[in-house]
Amino acid sequence: MGEGPPRPAAPRLRSPRGEGGTATLERVEDTVALGSRLGRDLRAGDVVVLSGPLGAGKTVLAKGIAAAMDVDGPVTSPSYVLARVHPPRRSGAPAMIHVDMYRLLDQGRADLLGELDSLDLDTDLDDAVVVVEWGEGLAERLSERHLDVRLERVSQSDVRIATWEWGGP
Repeated sequence: MGEGPPRPAAPRLRSPRGEGGTATLERVEDTVALGSRLGRDLRAGDVVVLSGPLGAGKTVLAKGIAAAMDVDGPVTSPSYVLARVHPPRRSGAPAMIHVDMYRLLDQGRADLLGELDSLDLDTDLDDAVVVVEWGEGLAERLSERHLDVRLERVSQSDVRIATWEWGGP
């Protein structure tokens, strides 16, 4: 019967206690699929904070989240416009607001907080999920419910390691 060690159970994406998980992503499609799995569990008011080095796959993960949420518009890096709103295709479903703080990183922390506040993202949370790239340490303050996702590149390979954890109630 035993054909090797038992396979570990698939990571749980969300539980009442806000547990997280880890995944090895060998292909771009794996990153999109993880985004889709995470995206199915999101609801209006959630903030997703994507972190990791350049080229780690943050925007690719955001594409998977958008696909699961069934929102309009192509998901591209919003680096030059700071934020893009992707309206829902279904009535009553949340929009996705995709924010990229990368171009603001050379500003001081107070300036970053001011820029984030100027977007009024917290006023949109009743009707949207906010996905923020490069916002770690700042974007979490937008909502009590936030999902922190960290993507790391494995040295000299296309493999990524994703870890995620829910914060808040």
